[in-house]
Amino acid sequence: MQAFDFEFTTPIAIGIAVAMGCLLLSAIVLLIVLGRRTSSERDSNHDLSIDLTSLEVGGPPSDGPIFEFYGTPVRLAVLILAPAGRGTRFPPKEKLRDVVDLLIPNLAMILDSHKPIYRRWPEQLSSQGFVQAFFNNLQLPGDKGKGTPWCSVAGRFDTPYGQLLAGLVCHGSAPNGLSQTFVKHEGKWNDTLRVKT
Repeated sequence: MQAFDFEFTTPIAIGIAVAMGCLLLSAIVLLIVLGRRTSSERDSNHDLSIDLTSLEVGGPPSDGPIFEFYGTPVRLAVLILAPAGRGTRFPPKEKLRDVVDLLIPNLAMILDSHKPIYRRWPEQLSSQGFVQAFFNNLQLPGDKGKGTPWCSVAGRFDTPYGQLLAGLVCHGSAPNGLSQTFVKHEGKWNDTLRVKT
């Protein structure tokens, strides 16, 4: 009888141990997956906003190159760049000057002169989604900037690294009628912004 009890309880004990091990392994895998998802959500949902009213920005500098938004001289206050789509390569830091000059010729000179805030945003799935997020996170005072010195522009442009998305916030020397502009076609950037050296 004792031998029978030993043989009967050993498989049960082994089965229980295996089941407990499987449960423990499943719990560990679940924690890892949830931890990755939470970390990923944290990365994609980090705060992209900039409070423009807290920036001490004047009008355009009195010397150096002139930056124009629809013919009005402005100071570049904020520059945002983001990759367009998943897997798009982002240019290395040492190539950024060349890349911004593809957006607007001589824009790198404006960066040197105006010293804007620069942010790199995470990958964006669409240019329209980026533009909406840009205008939402960098809200211009008043009625989308109208009647204030503020204005902004956003859209996409091509580079050797693939398509990138750009958002620029500018500040004039006086209130004006400029507002938010969505550049729907790459060729329209030069109609909106211009650097005069």
